Amino acid sequence: MSENRFTSNACKETVCIETNRILDSCRDRDCFENVRVFLTDFGQEVIEHTTNVRVKCAEIRWTHINIEPVQFNRGFYTVTIRFYIQIVFEACINGRSQEFQGIAVLEKSVVLYGSESNVNIFKSGKCSNDFCATPVAVCGEKNVPQAIIEVVDPIVLGVKVVEHVEECCTCCCCPCDVPENVCPDLGQYLGDDDNYRRYLAVSFGLFSVIRLVRPAQYLVHATEYCVPDKECVSNDSSDPCSVFRHMPFPTAEFCPPGYCGELKADRTGNCGCS
Repeated sequence: MSENRFTSNACKETVCIETNRILDSCRDRDCFENVRVFLTDFGQEVIEHTTNVRVKCAEIRWTHINIEPVQFNRGFYTVTIRFYIQIVFEACINGRSQEFQGIAVLEKSVVLYGSESNVNIFKSGKCSNDFCATPVAVCGEKNVPQAIIEVVDPIVLGVKVVEHVEECCTCCCCPCDVPENVCPDLGQYLGDDDNYRRYLAVSFGLFSVIRLVRPAQYLVHATEYCVPDKECVSNDSSDPCSVFRHMPFPTAEFCPPGYCGELKADRTGNCGCS
């Protein structure tokens, strides 16, 4: 496939644009050991009758981000992120495999520089150009920095069934603190595992990038949009073999990772949690 090509006779000029400026950022690798997993009553009954449990997959379903200014350190902010992880387990009961799901909660905090600003920001709404529309008050917001988190799905480092008599695991909340929209796929509400003899503990590895941004205006050199000279080509459904012959051979699919290079970026490795 040929790349997009553009032919430009348009004028070039200096324009002002509004975009987000990255003020501070960091990357991190976190290890969360023995995180308690919140289960439904069904999942809790399963682990009451087995000790052979493995994790099939785990993915981040929801996050909550909180930003607070650091006292006596102007321009710096504490960013607290809480990750809600949905996990699919598989257990052996009487020689048969049984799947069940649970929710684990991970929490981390970082301190980043976000600068200062005392302005209020107001933005027009969808009906601002409607002459007969009822006036609606436009709410303003303080120009606080925005936190952006990029994170990959957690790596499961270990899982074990723990007796309540053992040392308590690392956890930052209880089942009642998990929002309802986090676990609609579980089919049941999370139970109170304090009424049971066992609980599940999972260790995770998490890679993340966190940054603070603010809106800013910049002068840039720009060229007006140009019409591409590449024509759109549709597939010829009458000759499917012709389309197949022009497809590149997927060499990477036949090579193990690290031998012929890294796997293609579009291979997500989704294992069916969604």
